Order: sequence, then structure tokens, then C-alpha cells
Amino acid sequence: MYRETNQRSIVKGISWRVVATTTTILIVYFFFDRLDLAIAAGLIETVLKVALYWGHEKIWQRIHWGKKKIDPFNLWFTGLPLSGKTTIADKVYTELEKLHIPIERIDSKDIRDLIPDIGYTREDRNRHMHRIGFLIQRLQKNSISTVATFVSPYTESRKAIREMVKNNIVIYVKADIETCKSRDYKGVYDRAMKGELKNFSGINDVYEEPQHAEITVDTNKLSADEAAEIIAKYVKKHYVK
Repeated sequence: MYRETNQRSIVKGISWRVVATTTTILIVYFFFDRLDLAIAAGLIETVLKVALYWGHEKIWQRIHWGKKKIDPFNLWFTGLPLSGKTTIADKVYTELEKLHIPIERIDSKDIRDLIPDIGYTREDRNRHMHRIGFLIQRLQKNSISTVATFVSPYTESRKAIREMVKNNIVIYVKADIETCKSRDYKGVYDRAMKGELKNFSGINDVYEEPQHAEITVDTNKLSADEAAEIIAKYVKKHYVK
């Protein structure tokens, strides 16, 4: 979360005083018909009240009563390759950033670029998910929420993430295999069907559909904007009230 700097408080105080002092000068002049008295009253009031305003703001910054901490959450996007996870998650992340909450975007590709020796077997993927879960745990300890996109095809790895992190929201980005193939601008489905890519979810490895996802968005029926709106509304309703 953000804290208000001294400079910001001072500028706010000055801007308010310009308005308030002008009002005071006009009132004094109206009642006493003396411009010198009106200006003097306005100047004295300005100096005193800017200082008092600054002190008042600083005192309230130290008072926690009436403040509610936003618990960090994790949006976990899962689905077949090219189902639309990244596109929708990026839109949701952009929308949630507008709320000025501490939030980070984690994408499978970025992590694999950082740790290039990760394999795609069931054992490798499950081990990788524990690394991601640990990363999210550390971010949540600093009150940072996350928007994560991983194919995460196995039930046990998604269960591990749910057990490791707080406020885990599984979002199943649903799309049938033919739709995913039609979006295959990378040619990965063709390569998997030719046997050039092993353990490719949906082709030569399983994708176990989530049975208990908090949100399911069917990208055969919904646009990316519509899906992102559904998810953002859910988060705002349940976690950022």
C-alpha cells in the first residue's frame, strides 16, 4: 500500500488554504468593509491553519482505527495452451492495478526463462509448482497479491498451490482443443502432434479439468474482455471491498 509523503500533505494543505483563505477574506471584507483587515485575517489564518492541517494529517496517519487491511490473494489461471489465459490475465491485472493495491504478474514463460532447465514431465511440473507456490507465499508475506498463469494440468499440483497460498482463486480458462489449435500462432500444437514436443497438455499428455474452480470462463463463448470483467468483478466483490 502507499503512504502519504510529507510533501504531498503540504501541497494538499496549501491548495485547500488558497480556497479557504479567499473565502475568509471575502467574508471579513463583506462584514467590515475593510480590505486591510480582511487581508490580515486571511494571512494569519493561512499560516496557522496550514500548520494545523499538516499536524492533523500526521496524527491520523498513526491511527489505525477505521482502516481495513486488504488480505493478499492469488488469481491462478489454468487451462490448455492457447486457451486464452495470458490475454485474460493481463487484462485483469491492468484493471486491478487501477485499485492501487500491491499486485504482481507471474507468467509461466517468464519463470521458465529464469529457470530454463525445468522439464515437462509430471514430476518436473509438480516440483515446479512448489517453487511457484513458495514464490507466491513470499510475496503474500509482504501483502502483495498475484495474478499467475500456468497450464498446471494436474490436479495434485493445483491442490498444492491451494494449500500453500492464502486466498487462492482458481480460474479455469476453458476452451476445447480445436479452438486452441485454431489460435496456435506459435505452431506448438502442430509440433506436438508430430511428436516434436513431448508431454504437451491436451495432445500427448493429460489436462485434468479443475473440479472446484472458483471461476470458469469459457472462451468458446466469451470474449477476453467479457471474461476479464467477470473475474475483476469477483475480486472486487470478495477481496477489495
